[in-house]
Amino acid sequence: MERPPVTLRNFEESDVDDFMEWATDEEVYRYSVRDTFKSREEAEDYIKNVAIGHPWWKAICVEGRAVGAISLYRALGNSSCRAEVGYMVARKWWGKGVASQAVNLCLSTAFTDLPDLERIEALVEPENVGSQKVLEKAGFVKEALFRKYCIAKGKTRDFYSYRFLSEDLPPSM
Repeated sequence: MERPPVTLRNFEESDVDDFMEWATDEEVYRYSVRDTFKSREEAEDYIKNVAIGHPWWKAICVEGRAVGAISLYRALGNSSCRAEVGYMVARKWWGKGVASQAVNLCLSTAFTDLPDLERIEALVEPENVGSQKVLEKAGFVKEALFRKYCIAKGKTRDFYSYRFLSEDLPPSM
């Protein structure tokens, strides 16, 4: 299977229609801690006031169209050496290598884009096998199972913790 080439770029207000394709899909948000977007206005507001102003919140693009999102949220204070990665991709792009390429692109620039960053973490529910495979392909290491880690959508959930360290980058990145 040929993988479509993926790029990352900053979100633009004009991405709202593409954004709505996955941001309103319950299956895409199945493992997300937040609910789907309920209206175009809510999505427009989010893109304008959260995504565009965030230091590392990118559109995952195929042929220039936003088919998903990937973000890094840097910890504060004494924990600022680490960031948490999160990503999602429109369902029609699942199983086509889009998320894997996006995570690899993120890793290839994150440690340069965010000075003094040494660790990228990801939290994944045990049932989310697809996301675990994406992370493992990218070189993330599963470190722990956090039982009853947080309440999301009214349910206490378990999460695996994955990590990628700056020294794990291959020399070509």
